[in-house]
Amino acid sequence: MIWVFLVSGLFLGWSLGANDAANIFGTAVGSRMVRFRTAAIVASVFVVLGAVISGAGASHTLGKLGAVNELAGSFTVALAAALTVAWMTKVKLPVSTSQAIVGAIIGWNLFSGSSTDIGALRKIVMTWVLCPLLSAAFSMSFYHLFKFILGTTRLHLLRLDALTRIGLIGVGAFGAYSLGANNIANVMGVFVPSSPFPNLQLPGYELSSVQLLFLFGALAIAVGIFTYSYRVMTTVGNDLFKLTPIMALIVVLSESIVLFLFASRGLEQWLISHHLPAIPLVPVSSSQAVIGAVVGVSLARGGKGLDIKTLGKIASGWITTPIIAGLVSFFLLFFVQNVFELRVFS
Repeated sequence: MIWVFLVSGLFLGWSLGANDAANIFGTAVGSRMVRFRTAAIVASVFVVLGAVISGAGASHTLGKLGAVNELAGSFTVALAAALTVAWMTKVKLPVSTSQAIVGAIIGWNLFSGSSTDIGALRKIVMTWVLCPLLSAAFSMSFYHLFKFILGTTRLHLLRLDALTRIGLIGVGAFGAYSLGANNIANVMGVFVPSSPFPNLQLPGYELSSVQLLFLFGALAIAVGIFTYSYRVMTTVGNDLFKLTPIMALIVVLSESIVLFLFASRGLEQWLISHHLPAIPLVPVSSSQAVIGAVVGVSLARGGKGLDIKTLGKIASGWITTPIIAGLVSFFLLFFVQNVFELRVFS
């Protein structure tokens, strides 16, 4: 029964791999600088490493929003978010898995009569605004920095091409690690309060119950990357704004930094130790980060070539995703409780 319940979390991981994880290499593949197979392999390896090594931080904030305390409830919440993201992926919209799982958890809160932590919700919603703005600011800054460097060094085109390809793979690996660290909370976070696994002792290392959950979720993300992510890559890499290889590098670098900032416990502790305001550890949307970076590069070039219609379509998906996920979650919980007679909350 444990694996039956976890299927929805694995499905959500697959959906994240198909949708959100595509954003890590979407610009590189869309600009034809990196082959899809290479991108998929690098992204899969590093998303697993990020989830297992650094995935615990962002899950705490998500847990404060609503602690789903029964496996059947966790199954249903994850399924509602997965169905929402899968449908959005079907129509080629790079939507937010973070928004989907937040909407689904609020749906569970409403169904179970549990209170929603307004402070945690406010913090999460704030990051939905801050994430694309930060990403756009980084990409605009990096655009002018790269323009200055390339103008002064005058690299040969072939050397520049080779360095750009290496750079895209390097920042893509960093971005995939940050994605795993930040967004694994979306995939398996609702299962943490009722985790069914014991700790696993390995030679020289112990995997905690939560890390095992995150490992299985990350493997599902990797499957999603390989099987379905190419559809969304074309939207991010081509439809919104035509990217040159250098712009693609800037976009991925900017997005990766933003994902890392919202997932790094080490950075949070360093800021606190120096009496500085800490960046909240929240699972933010890689889709919002990459779109913000693409828009930032476009604005740095004067805003020419930006497809406003596509941007509006993507933004509408961001607004409707949590609402749809919340409604789907509420009705699925009613169905599971009354038809299958399973406890979805206690």
